[in-house]
Amino acid sequence: MTDFGPFHQQKYLNLETFRKSGVGVKTPVWFVQEGETLFVRTVANSGKVKRIRNKAHVNIAPCKADGTLLGEWIPALAREHEDEETGRKVNRLLDKKYGLVKKMFGLLSALQGRKDTVLEIKLAQ
Repeated sequence: MTDFGPFHQQKYLNLETFRKSGVGVKTPVWFVQEGETLFVRTVANSGKVKRIRNKAHVNIAPCKADGTLLGEWIPALAREHEDEETGRKVNRLLDKKYGLVKKMFGLLSALQGRKDTVLEIKLAQ
């Protein structure tokens, strides 16, 4: 399966990650797409990153900013992508998609000394 059609022209992605107990945690996030891959930039020590390190299987669905679903859940695989060039590319794509609001959040994050990371999401085969 390689169809990201439900995410076309959407601003938010609901990312469901799973605790070690199996309980799902849903988080609406900004995302960008390049080819058959979705990318999310997030705080490196966030809960979702820790959960993905433990279990790569996630569910994704297009959503509103508050997490209200706009489509069906789709099984996917996520991993942390630590390549600096990919990080710069994802930042450029996010800047283009979200504009000034993204730049303001990026500045605030930098002022707070937060370290970011990139999540790479591919649909489960």
